[in-house]
Amino acid sequence: MPYYPYRCLDCRKRFDIFMSYSEYGTQPVACPHCQSQNVQRRINRVRFARSEDSRLENLSDIDDFDGLEKDPRALGRMMRKMGQEMGEEVGPEFDEVIDRLEAGQSPEEIESELPDLGGGESDFADSYE
Repeated sequence: MPYYPYRCLDCRKRFDIFMSYSEYGTQPVACPHCQSQNVQRRINRVRFARSEDSRLENLSDIDDFDGLEKDPRALGRMMRKMGQEMGEEVGPEFDEVIDRLEAGQSPEEIESELPDLGGGESDFADSYE
């Protein structure tokens, strides 16, 4: 049974729904977090096979790493680009952090609002510095 990725337009959380092909489009979809039916289907990433050299070359234009610590939007753009270049699904948590950074939220604010994000391994804000 395939999964379909969605985003709730009310609480802004991302989630996946598992349903059969025959159920898709006929069953209403509600957010499991807030039960809102104001949801939008997300499109999965399209992957291209590229060499490691090609991916690294595409990242070479990120040259101002020092300025990233003062600009959460630039950090978010850089993280999104690196995630795309990895060519692997990084998960909804990664996308949530990037969305928040691109909206201008600081890593400290993100960490305080999403305390379980790092799984207790390390602090997000500490790895940012």
